[in-house]
Amino acid sequence: MGKSAKIAISLPQAVFDAAEKRRLYLGESRSEFFRRAVENMLQSEREAALVKEYIQGYQQTPESAAEIKAVYNASIEACHRNRGR
Repeated sequence: MGKSAKIAISLPQAVFDAAEKRRLYLGESRSEFFRRAVENMLQSEREAALVKEYIQGYQQTPESAAEIKAVYNASIEACHRNRGR
């Protein structure tokens, strides 16, 4: 890991107690626990933004009836091919 920054944060006691209990159970240092928590939150936000972007794109350019029919037909064909396996 590259450069690190030290920070001080304030948490409600109940949140701190729950975090401490969990990090001790996981065997992580406090720094590792909170670093991982922040990374997970940032990753979740990135994924949510991508989903939102995908939905907006789909709403702007939904599938045509012909595309839906083609996917349906391909699915039926795949099911019939795999039936004998």
